Amino acid sequence: MENVILVIHLILALCLIGIVLLQRSEGGGLGMGGGGDVMTGRAAATALAKLTWIFAIGFIITSVTLTVLARQEAASSSVMDGVVIDDAAPATTDAPALPSGNDLLPPSSSDAPLAPPRAD
Repeated sequence: MENVILVIHLILALCLIGIVLLQRSEGGGLGMGGGGDVMTGRAAATALAKLTWIFAIGFIITSVTLTVLARQEAASSSVMDGVVIDDAAPATTDAPALPSGNDLLPPSSSDAPLAPPRAD
């Protein structure tokens, strides 16, 4: 069920992208620009605008449906269900031992490696 809705959701997303890219750019976002009736400020609804609304509503419905389905599955299981806590076993780590304070200093000149012999 979830896979079917997911496929429909992806198809709606692609259709929505395509239909928006096919529309004519009118400039002045939020419906402010373009043609339309001068007296009312409303543009005539075209077929592309109607399809955009249909795809957008379908996209929102499938989004909410997928969210509800995911929430129902998440409520029935938890990540912590697979964790086994054994108090009898001592906690061990494989982390390396921290170096002492002197190991963090650069080597002194007496500890420096010898220079390789020169080949003349």
